Amino acid sequence: MSTESLHIVCPHCHTTNRIASADLSAAPDCGKCHQPLFTGHPVALDDETAFEKHIARSQVPVLVDFWAPWCGPCRAMAPAFEQAAQQLEPGMRLAKVNTEAAQSLAARFNIRSIPTLALFVNGREVARQPGAMGAADIVRWARSQRG
Repeated sequence: MSTESLHIVCPHCHTTNRIASADLSAAPDCGKCHQPLFTGHPVALDDETAFEKHIARSQVPVLVDFWAPWCGPCRAMAPAFEQAAQQLEPGMRLAKVNTEAAQSLAARFNIRSIPTLALFVNGREVARQPGAMGAADIVRWARSQRG
């Protein structure tokens, strides 16, 4: 029996937790802050340090929505991204980066249009999709890019 463990970064306190892969679907809590590691909601990662922790240390893929509050298509896609989080977790972390609040992240990843989805696996961007999508399309696209 395999007891492979994964590193999962807490969406609340950003502490890295080691969780047995078999326990992912059992709603694990953070060892430090005791909050759920998966909430069914995207985590806001406007702080570069928190963003870096989630991208580099989480051993589940991280799907990031680069968006801005003034962007109509971004606001229209927000409920769909929320629904996608409920379907994709715990096998994938969903996160949002407000490009107004985190301009350095937007520049670093050369975000030219919003919304833009970017999928990170083991610290590296592996796929990118610009434009608003519905929940089913987000889920389908994310699952098809995992490799």
